[in-house]
Amino acid sequence: MAYSIGVDYGTGSGRVVLLDLDEAAEVAVAVIPYQHGVIDTIFPATGEKLPPDWALQHPMDYLDVLRRGIPAVLAETGVHPADVIGIGIDFTSCTVLPVTQTGEPLCMMAEWAEHPHAWPKLWKHHAAQPIADRMNQLARERDEDFLTRYGGRISSEWYFPKLIEVFEADPDVYQACDAFVEATDWIVWYLTGNLRRNSCTAGYKALWSEDGGMPAEDFFQAVNPGFTRPLDKLGDVFYPLGTRAGQLREHVAEQLGLHAHVAVAVGNVDAMVAVPSVGVSRPGSLVMVMGTSICHLTVSHEEVRLPGITGVVKGGALPGLYAYEAGQAAVGDMFEWFVKTWVPERYLDEATRRHASIYEVLEEEAARLSPGQNGLVAFDWWNGNRSILGDADVSGMIFGLTLATSTADVYRALLESTAYGTRRIIDNFAEHGIVIDELVACGGLPQKSPLLMQIYADICGLPVVVRDSKEIPARGAAMFGAVAAGAKVGGFDSITSASDVLAAPIQRTYQPNAAAREAYDRLYQIYRELHEYLGEKNVHLLHRLKQVRVRSLNDAFVNQLV
Repeated sequence: MAYSIGVDYGTGSGRVVLLDLDEAAEVAVAVIPYQHGVIDTIFPATGEKLPPDWALQHPMDYLDVLRRGIPAVLAETGVHPADVIGIGIDFTSCTVLPVTQTGEPLCMMAEWAEHPHAWPKLWKHHAAQPIADRMNQLARERDEDFLTRYGGRISSEWYFPKLIEVFEADPDVYQACDAFVEATDWIVWYLTGNLRRNSCTAGYKALWSEDGGMPAEDFFQAVNPGFTRPLDKLGDVFYPLGTRAGQLREHVAEQLGLHAHVAVAVGNVDAMVAVPSVGVSRPGSLVMVMGTSICHLTVSHEEVRLPGITGVVKGGALPGLYAYEAGQAAVGDMFEWFVKTWVPERYLDEATRRHASIYEVLEEEAARLSPGQNGLVAFDWWNGNRSILGDADVSGMIFGLTLATSTADVYRALLESTAYGTRRIIDNFAEHGIVIDELVACGGLPQKSPLLMQIYADICGLPVVVRDSKEIPARGAAMFGAVAAGAKVGGFDSITSASDVLAAPIQRTYQPNAAAREAYDRLYQIYRELHEYLGEKNVHLLHRLKQVRVRSLNDAFVNQLV
């Protein structure tokens, strides 16, 4: 028997999967919530309020996932540690932290603990937006070729906006850190003692490409004249997906209850690792990794530079193919916001009475509505727009509200808004020669919400394939762990061969309903007109609203300090 472990680091928790490589079965799963969670209001080291758009995490939460989760899956199954041959890691990205040359996070050192910039910046830390704006303006003015790989826009979520934010806001932290590393690479470093920066995050988040390298140093100097050595904290060697980073260090293996011979794969991104896990190996499929946000991934044989994506990277998901990423920044987060802030008490009482979740109660009511019956069109911009606008300063909207609008009406509109956003992304791909013929959905939402999946099929007019696994990213990470172990010891010689055997089976396929599609086509035309009007032609209106809110929050923040 041979097993591999996949560790999937999400926004609020980590998941550990033990994958039986002989049976292609997930034999155990451990979910470890982060003790500190998302740090976006109160800074734990001082008790002070954080400024707007901050999102930090605690590295001890990451280690806790390993130290609790791996022994838990071994204990649950009774699998002998000697039978575990590989470990793979995936992580939200771009989640980055400053560390010393030995890999110690600055925030865990007494002299730096009270510096917010010494802490890991979570992917949805958007406080670097002004820096991203400067970078975008300069790249357009200089006609920088690299910008076209990212749909024409750099995101505040990415590596260099966050690093330059540290450089400008807390130079002492910048000087003290020897490396500013993706959290996925840091975990691999912790496990093996080897810093092996992966090519996936470098390509999608740090402006690097296999063919073109990095942007010229004078570009970064134009962003900030003092920022003269952009690779100092990033490094310049990046390892392809599936590469073996090393094996477990002796003391780490002992902590985790494993043997030191376990191979560890280079790190990966939680979205990209899902592609082989759902069995996608060809152009035409759009993988939707659905959780707090959505990442959309598709592949092609040739590179196409198109607007409205967040990146195209050769080998970014599968060897030899160009992988394209797009996405929506608020999905599960938006549904959770609605439940916490808008749902009347009677829904909560009903859920309690039936021993059901509040989402099940809402879904039942929303499912009774026919397409268009709520008379609403909503935009899922509650956390900005990732694709196709690439604009963190737009905000969510609901159109058509009346005194007759019900809770179920609004909930269904929010579900539909995410499908409209996906259809807009599909249209953008098609307009540039990348045709999508099926959607492959994975993550927690597809398992929990049949209504949402049918809405996607009806709005997009495409079949939606749902794979039978709640832990697709962790499963994919385990597959890469098996590849790192190598075929000679019971693993696989490539991620393609691993996918052929280990991809999760199909659970259900949702087909479009013709009548629903016709109704949604009419609504989608309204959506497209509003999208253009408020997201492009008159986007300054939403930007001004954001400016008013941020100014007010900053004033309140300053008053609190005084």
